[in-house]
Amino acid sequence: MRVILQQLVLLVVVLATFFFIYWVPFAFIPVDKQRWIPSIVALLCAALVGRFVRKRLNSAPAGLISNILLGAVMIGAIGFCIGFFGPIIFTPEANQGPLLGIFITGPLGFLLGGIGGFVYWLAKSRKVTVK
Repeated sequence: MRVILQQLVLLVVVLATFFFIYWVPFAFIPVDKQRWIPSIVALLCAALVGRFVRKRLNSAPAGLISNILLGAVMIGAIGFCIGFFGPIIFTPEANQGPLLGIFITGPLGFLLGGIGGFVYWLAKSRKVTVK
């Protein structure tokens, strides 16, 4: 289960990095004839960030705070993405659709993920003491 969550976090981080680097800086930097430059730069940045995140996820300590933060960030990011991009995809004419992710599903996912990380730590610590 932990490997699946790590791969999901890695996928979200790499995709978010790629699209952020592709759109934000190159909206201000004109590249008229060389349209391949933003793709290459964004791909390189996404690969570097993915490598960094993968190393950090594999070496994360198994303490209480790290489990709570990891669960909160993972579920909060997923909730934010669903609440932000879902209304854009399904009802593009709604002008306040992305606010769902910003004010409701993102913070709610963060809280529920933190609670889930705490429950996971409790279950894991009881399993270790029972042996």
